[in-house]
Amino acid sequence: MRILLLCSSFNGLTQRAWLELRRAGHDVTVELALSPEVMVEAAELAKPDLIICPFLKERVPAALWRGHRTVIIHPGPPGDRGPSSLDWAIADGESEWGVTALQAVEEMDAGPIWGFRTFGMPAEPPRKSALYNGPVTEAAAELVVEVAAKAGDASFTPEPLDYRAPHVRGRLRRAMRHADREFSWSEPTEDILRRVRAADGAPGGRSVLCDLPVRVFDVYRGPELPGPAGQIAARREGAVLVHTGDGTLWVGHLRLEQEGAIKLPATMALGELVAAAPERSGYSEITYDRSEGVGVVSFDFYNGAMSTDQCRRLASALRYAAAQDTRVLVVRGGEVFSNGIHLNVIEAARHPELEAWMNINAINAVCREIVGCTSQLVVTSIGGNAGAGGVMMGLGADRVIIRDSVVLNPHYRTMGLFGSEYWTYVLPRRVGAEHARRLTQDALPIGAAEAVACGLADKALPGSRLDFERRVLEYAERLAADPGYDRLLAGRRQVREVDERRKPLDAYRAEELAEMSRDMFDDRDGFRLARREFVHKVKASATPERLARHRELSGASAPATATASHM
Repeated sequence: MRILLLCSSFNGLTQRAWLELRRAGHDVTVELALSPEVMVEAAELAKPDLIICPFLKERVPAALWRGHRTVIIHPGPPGDRGPSSLDWAIADGESEWGVTALQAVEEMDAGPIWGFRTFGMPAEPPRKSALYNGPVTEAAAELVVEVAAKAGDASFTPEPLDYRAPHVRGRLRRAMRHADREFSWSEPTEDILRRVRAADGAPGGRSVLCDLPVRVFDVYRGPELPGPAGQIAARREGAVLVHTGDGTLWVGHLRLEQEGAIKLPATMALGELVAAAPERSGYSEITYDRSEGVGVVSFDFYNGAMSTDQCRRLASALRYAAAQDTRVLVVRGGEVFSNGIHLNVIEAARHPELEAWMNINAINAVCREIVGCTSQLVVTSIGGNAGAGGVMMGLGADRVIIRDSVVLNPHYRTMGLFGSEYWTYVLPRRVGAEHARRLTQDALPIGAAEAVACGLADKALPGSRLDFERRVLEYAERLAADPGYDRLLAGRRQVREVDERRKPLDAYRAEELAEMSRDMFDDRDGFRLARREFVHKVKASATPERLARHRELSGASAPATATASHM
């Protein structure tokens, strides 16, 4: 079936929908919903059997839904309507939520229902981004395949929205306003936590800190300490500890309410205002745990971005773990495994090019610890999406285990970078030189099944992230107890020695950094503009050609005023 995906951006959910539909055998093309005219033109060029909108903020033009079957994936259960569905679900403490596929009609979110999924909400208030990238994306991925199958069934008729039906439990909710997101630090900790997480990662909770109006993100409960509400009690690893009405909260990220301000680690956003705050334990992005035979380095960096400082701390943790008497080292990422260097921190630095250079060297040091570890077998546990250098970072291990719902973007080209992280060694070693070239040049996402099939990963495991992590740990324990462990470790050492004699890791690093210096300092491929547009969330002006196959096949091009999109 020929399917056109209309979306506001080619985000993680849309990428997952694209992958699942292609895996089901459909011919899929993508158009960004940049204007009503562009959307209508895309349908005229693509001549789709079905239009699916996995992530669409814009209204579907009447000419489109009247002429083509158009299905919206809405992040709410049947009957839920409005643009702030997930925000309200978290803020109101809903115990169950869902995703609904509904046909586009004149009234938004009121069309006939093609299918739906429901799921239980966690007792702990989730971050909106975690809810969207987790159960919402899982449900949407199932629904788009179901919708495509139903579209091919001539006997199928979508169900009209009927609020009398027992499974229609949603309702129309207004858009959240600024006032709904505002809070005072004198409020109870739990109230602030829920309000901020209902707005994370955008637009953030609204408050005042250090006499500055701020947007607040990435919050966690702190200890019960006496102190005036709104006062900063401590700092650690980029976060600040803030007194609330009945306790404290760790705040990981802030955005000042100023023109051009961007989301940054809280201590960087506040700068000298918190320079004198004391360091205090209790908040850590990196942890180490061990059993008799297995050591686990866990890291969970917000949105998967890794700054120079974070990379240095992670490299230090890996060196410590490698020196222990365990037999297997598990390198475990968080909600997002890694997206490589921290573009926001780079953009906000006094000298962005120099910060970018320091950042790439620091993440290279992390990769070197993984690739160069010969005292233990190394397993990378990729339970969340990964992109660019974050993918390459995981490939230096003996075993790469990936969760079956993960989406990988093993390329740098869309950001105007050649890339480093020893990718010219670890990627061809796993998939071959020709396939490595295609992955990095095509700049398209791949799913877990494809990653295993091409050798990028060794195994894909199902389940929630917690289930996945448990199963990876069990795998590592079996590996540590394997009677052939000594032979496996000797094999790793031998391969590393042979590879080092053939071409030292330092040579790969030097060659990659020579290319990266031209990208970062000479800006030969537009890294500066691509970074700025990404950080400031500049709306794309055209759909990338690699996604809009209908334009390529028809010979039509994007509007003449369009510039390249760095999606």
